[in-house]
Amino acid sequence: MASTDLSSGSIPPFYREVYEKIASTSGGNVEREVFKSLLVKSQLSSSVLSQIWELVDSKMGYLTRSSLYKGLALVAFAQQGKQPSDKLLENSESRELPIPVLGDLTEVTLLAQRMHKGTNPTKLNISYSDICDLDTIEVNQVPEKKGIFLKHVEYQITSKRFSSIVYRRYNDFVSLHELLLARFPYRLIPKLPPKKIVGANSQFLEERRRSLLRFLTLIARHPVVNKDPIVHFFFTYIGEETQYKIREVFRRVPDEFATSELSSRAKELVPQETLTEFANSRDQIRTILMGISRLKTIADCLAIRSHGYAVDMAELGNQLSNLAAEPHSTSSWVTGGSTIWQDMKKGFHVISKEFGLLSTRALEQAVREETMICERLNLLLDILVAHRILCERHERGVSADHQRALSTMLSLKKRQMQGVIRGTDLAEVWKLIEPTIMKCLPEKSASGSNRIS
Repeated sequence: MASTDLSSGSIPPFYREVYEKIASTSGGNVEREVFKSLLVKSQLSSSVLSQIWELVDSKMGYLTRSSLYKGLALVAFAQQGKQPSDKLLENSESRELPIPVLGDLTEVTLLAQRMHKGTNPTKLNISYSDICDLDTIEVNQVPEKKGIFLKHVEYQITSKRFSSIVYRRYNDFVSLHELLLARFPYRLIPKLPPKKIVGANSQFLEERRRSLLRFLTLIARHPVVNKDPIVHFFFTYIGEETQYKIREVFRRVPDEFATSELSSRAKELVPQETLTEFANSRDQIRTILMGISRLKTIADCLAIRSHGYAVDMAELGNQLSNLAAEPHSTSSWVTGGSTIWQDMKKGFHVISKEFGLLSTRALEQAVREETMICERLNLLLDILVAHRILCERHERGVSADHQRALSTMLSLKKRQMQGVIRGTDLAEVWKLIEPTIMKCLPEKSASGSNRIS
C-alpha cells in the first residue's frame, strides 16, 4: 500500500483533525509512541493492532501524514469486522474512507505535546491545567510578630510540589527576587509588593500577603523558572537567615544563557520576523493591560459596595431588633387603647432576622467577589505588568550589548591606528571577531563601522 497516497483526496475531516492534534509542529510527523497510544483507543485486540502496526510502520520511528491516515482507515475497517490489509485501501481509493471510533483523545494529545516539547524549544506545548498542576502554594501570616527589638512579620509558606512548610520574612522574598532577575534576565519575573517601613496596618499586611502569594504562585508555576535550584532552595531551606544564605549560595551563578544547551543554537531558533512580532505583541499586551486595569478598578468598586451593603443590612437589622426590644410598657393612656405598637414590635423582630440573613449573604458575596474576581484579575495584572517590565528590561539589555560591541570595535580600531597591534595580526584578529561584533550592533552602528578605517 506504500504507493497509495492518502495525504489528499477523499479524506474525512476527522483524519485531518487527528493529525493536527498529534503531529509535530516542526516536522509534521507523528511519533511512534503517540500512534501506538492512539491505536489503544480503538479497543481492538492486540493481535489486530499488531497487524495494523506492521502495515503502517515505516521503520523510521515516526509516521508521516499519509501513514497516519492509512492507520486510521485500517482501524476503521477492523472495527467493521474486516481483516486489515493493503487491499482494503486500494479498493477504497474512489470513495471516502471510513471514520474510526477512538473516544476521547485528550491523553493522546497531551502525550504528543510532551514528546514534541523537547524537540522544539520555541514552543511551550503546555496547557493552562498543566501549568496549574505544577505546584500549589499557600502563604499565611504568622499571628505573632518575630524579632527582639525590631518586630517583623513572618509568613508560613506551603508547597505541594516539594511537600514543604517553611517560614519566610519579606526580606527573604527580596533576595529571591533579585537572584531570579540575575539568573533569568529575559524571563517573566513578577514584581514584589512594596515594603512599608512603619505604620503597617492589618489591611496593608493582608494585601501584601495576597500579593506575595501571587508572586510565589507565578514563580512556582513558571515552566522553566520553577526547575531552578534557587526556587528549590527557597521552598525547602529550613535554616536561619534565609535572605543571606540564599545570596551566599547563588550569588555567583551566571544567567541561564551562559549555562543553557540552547546558547549555541540561539540564532537559528529566532525566526526572522521576531522583531516585528515582538513589537506587535508588546502593543497588544499594553492594550490588554489597560483594559484589565479598568476591569480591576470596577471589580474593586463592586466588592466595596457589597461590603457596604452587608454593613447596611446588618445595621438595619440591629436597629429593628432594638426597636422590637424596646422595654417601656405601653399603657392604654398612651395608646388610646390601640395595640398597633405591640404588633409593630413583633414585626420588627421578625424582619430584623431577615435583614441579618441578607447581611450574611451580602458579606459572602463580597468575599466571593474579592477572591474569585478581584484576586484573579490581580494575578492577571501581575503577569501583564511583569511582561511590560520584561520588555523594558530586554530593550535595556540589547542596548547595553550594542554599546559594548561598539566600544570593543572602536577600541580595536584605535589600537590599530596607534600601532599597538601590527596590521597583519589585527587583520587575523578582526577576521575572527568581526562576525560576532556585527551581530550585536544595530543597523546604524554596523553600517557606520564599515566606514571607519
